[in-house]
Amino acid sequence: MKRLVTDQLISWARSQRRKPLLLRGARQVGKTWAVEDFGERHLGGQLRTVDLEKRRDLHRIFSGDLTAIRMLSQLELALDARIEPGRDALFLDEIQACPRAIVALRYFYEELPDLHVIAAGSLIELALGQLSFPVGRVQFLSVYPMTFLEFLWANGHDRAAEIVQRGPFPLDDVTHELMLSRLREYLFVGGLPEAVRLFAESGLLRDAFLAQDEVVEAYRADFGKYAPRVSRDTLEEVLRSVAQAVGTQIKFSNLAEGPTIPTIKNAFTLLERAQVIHRVSAAKQVGLPLGTGASSRRFKAIMVDLGLLHRLTGAPLDAAFATADLLGIYRGALAEQYVGQELLAAGDRQLHYWSRAAKSSTAEVDYLIAIDGRIVPIEVKSGPAGRLRSLHQLLLENPECDPGIVLSARPYAELPEQGPVFVPLYYAGSLDRLIGEL
Repeated sequence: MKRLVTDQLISWARSQRRKPLLLRGARQVGKTWAVEDFGERHLGGQLRTVDLEKRRDLHRIFSGDLTAIRMLSQLELALDARIEPGRDALFLDEIQACPRAIVALRYFYEELPDLHVIAAGSLIELALGQLSFPVGRVQFLSVYPMTFLEFLWANGHDRAAEIVQRGPFPLDDVTHELMLSRLREYLFVGGLPEAVRLFAESGLLRDAFLAQDEVVEAYRADFGKYAPRVSRDTLEEVLRSVAQAVGTQIKFSNLAEGPTIPTIKNAFTLLERAQVIHRVSAAKQVGLPLGTGASSRRFKAIMVDLGLLHRLTGAPLDAAFATADLLGIYRGALAEQYVGQELLAAGDRQLHYWSRAAKSSTAEVDYLIAIDGRIVPIEVKSGPAGRLRSLHQLLLENPECDPGIVLSARPYAELPEQGPVFVPLYYAGSLDRLIGEL
C-alpha cells in the first residue's frame, strides 16, 4: 500500500536538522507498517527494530544511566546486529510500553545526532506519567487512518486518485457519478489499513467489517491500561455514545448513566489523548489564531475512523449503503465524520466549528480551518445556497472570513453571486490546495 506519510519520513531522514522522530496515532492506523516500508524502500542502510511491547526484557537498557553510546551498544548486542549512525536507523516500536525509552530519545539526539532514531506508539501520554518529556529534542509526526486518496491507490483506482490529487475542478457527469460511487465504498470501508487491505483483495464489504470489529476489540483490550483512572464500563459507554453523537454538540451528562460528570469527563479526555476520538472545538471568536478563546464547554467530536463509527453505532449497514443520498446517511453524521477525518490528515490541525445560539434559531457551520492567514468556513450540505443560512450568518458577522466552501454531492461550481464555492465531497482532502488558488 502507498501512504502519504512516506514522503514525510523521507524528508525527515534527509533533513540536516533531524531529531529523533516520534510517530503518534491511535492503534491500527499503520504506524509500524509505514516505518517498515520506509526502511525497506527508502533507507540506505538497515532498519533495526526493537518492539518494546514484546521485548520487555530489553527495558533494562533504558533504566538508570541513559548514556547514548551505552544504550546503542547494548541494543546491538541484544539484536546481534550493527547499528551504524548515519547509515542505519533504530526503530523503537510500541515505545509507550517503556516510558524511560521515551526519555532516552533526548540523549540519542544530544550525544548521537547522526543516528536516525524513529519511535512509534499509542497511549504515549498515559505511559509517561510523571516522567519528563524531551521537549525540543524530538520531532513529532501524526499518523491517521488512510485517506480517500490512499484508499483509491490501494484499490488500483489510479485515474480516480489522479483526479483527487489534481484538486477540485469540474468533471463531466459520468465521471462525477463514478467518483461518488468510489467515495461511497470508502465511507463504509473506512481508512483502517487492515480493512482497506481486505476490501482491496476481495471487494467484499463484509471482510472490511470483520477487520473493523477486530480493531474495536483491540481498543477495548486497551481499556485495562487506563485503569485505575476510569473503569472499562465507563470508557465503553462513553466511546459508544460519542460515536452516536458525531455531528452534534457533546454534553457529558448524555455520554453515560451512573458515573459522575467528572468521571465521564475524565473518560472522554483519556479517549481523546489516546486519539481514538478527536475534539472539534467551538470557536468563540472568529480570528487568528483560530484556537484563541475556543470554548471548553461547547464542542463536538469525531471518531478516529469511519469504520469505528459504523461498528459502534450498530446501524444496519445494508440499508445505509443502499441510501442514495450520501449526506442522508446517519442524518449527515457520516459525511461530517469523513470531512473531519480528511481535514485532520491533510493538515494535522485542531478542528473547530462555529455556532451561534439565539432565542428564535441556532446557526452552526460544520468546520473552520486556518490556511495561510485566512479563515475558511466549511459546510457539509446537500442543498443549494438557499439552505446555507448558517454560513451566510457567519459571513455577515465576520466579513473578514473567506466566502467559504460547501461540500456536497453536487458537481463543482464557482458561483460568485452566491459567495461560497461548491465542491464535491470526494475533494475534501484537497481543500488546502483549492484555498491556496482562490
